[in-house]
Amino acid sequence: MIPYHERMRGALTGLAERRLTDVIERRLTEEPVIVVNGPRTVGKSTLLSELGQRTGRPVIDCDDPGTQAVVRNDPARFIESGSLVLIDEYQHVPELLNAIKAQLNKDLRPGQYLLAGSTRYATLPQASQALTGRVDIVGVPPLSQGEIDGRRETLVSRLLDGEGTGDLSPASSTTSREEYADRITSGGMPVALRRPPGRSRSRWYSNYVNLVIDKDVIDISRIRQREMMPRLLGQLAARSGQVLNISGVCSATGMEKSTTENYINLLEAVFLVQRLPAWGTTLGSRVARHPKMHLVDSGVMAWLLNLTPQKIAQADPAALTEYGHLMETFAVGEILKQAGWSDAPVTAGHFRTSAGDEVDLILERDDGQVIAFEVKSGSLVQGDDLKGLRFLSDRLGDRLETAIVLYTGAHAYVQDGWVNVLPLDRLWTLSPRTLGG
Repeated sequence: MIPYHERMRGALTGLAERRLTDVIERRLTEEPVIVVNGPRTVGKSTLLSELGQRTGRPVIDCDDPGTQAVVRNDPARFIESGSLVLIDEYQHVPELLNAIKAQLNKDLRPGQYLLAGSTRYATLPQASQALTGRVDIVGVPPLSQGEIDGRRETLVSRLLDGEGTGDLSPASSTTSREEYADRITSGGMPVALRRPPGRSRSRWYSNYVNLVIDKDVIDISRIRQREMMPRLLGQLAARSGQVLNISGVCSATGMEKSTTENYINLLEAVFLVQRLPAWGTTLGSRVARHPKMHLVDSGVMAWLLNLTPQKIAQADPAALTEYGHLMETFAVGEILKQAGWSDAPVTAGHFRTSAGDEVDLILERDDGQVIAFEVKSGSLVQGDDLKGLRFLSDRLGDRLETAIVLYTGAHAYVQDGWVNVLPLDRLWTLSPRTLGG
């Protein structure tokens, strides 16, 4: 394995091994239809191609205008098969969903259809009507840090399996501040990572955002103020990792509330942003009920904020504040990616009280047990940093199975006898042997 700092001097090369390949193959043995959803250019087509090669089945590419026209003319012809049918960018031909529904009315055996799309399945009206109860949705996020490095992360899966943090290991983190800044501002979009940092990568981000707005957003809704979408996205980037305040966004963009809410829904539908819902609203009247907003990829967010490793190194207070929110978005994204590889049902959210006590990410298993994560951009963890976790512990008692603070310091330790303080890089470097079990 080539060390990260050596690879990132230039462009990332080769194809990353995706953990989701195993997940999809496993789900195909249980469900008649699998839909893989995720941002454009994130690797969905590569996943379909790989699975097509393994099964000897062709991929029907509905992103191609010619293929779209032929499939739309006779969708039933393309979905009638005794073997797995693979369709890329299915949302361009929604008539396929009704044809698949008709087929499933006759045959509900698992492993019949694998569909990939760059628009959230739930936002397509045809989808909600056609395949309710017959489809499993698998998210395809940007690459995780482990996938970039060619290693298998284990932290979140072990926590979801109830194994705890176990032996934290005395080994110190060797990740420098510079490497953290490089990783976080680079994000996980495969095509962007194949370009060297700087002008080439910035051009790609600019073209990418314009492509998603001009193609995917316009496909969903004929918006009247296309020119406002990049401005709105920039405002959401500046607020990523924070509770969504629609009024503040409206004031900054000059847009009406209804238009702003509609456009945010569209940006979420095409995987540029994602809401993290409020969690624990039944724990008392002091618990906030508004979601947090996160950019889906920290690299896109850093580009929108014009936040580079060089600016971060200068330690300007404004840049460091933005970097703190960027790091939270990055860490939350990495945790949710790993959670998506597990078959264990999990609910994700953030926790915040009206007094400002908060926990950045909550994972709740189906048995009601809770894993709480707090993210700190500094290299020291102080008593006040645990206020949100203490509040949560008082309310949950034994339901709070594990509390973790991720920070940029070098050492792993237990604070106050119950809070596990871990270097941020343990998300992608912790091996099964050092995790207990």
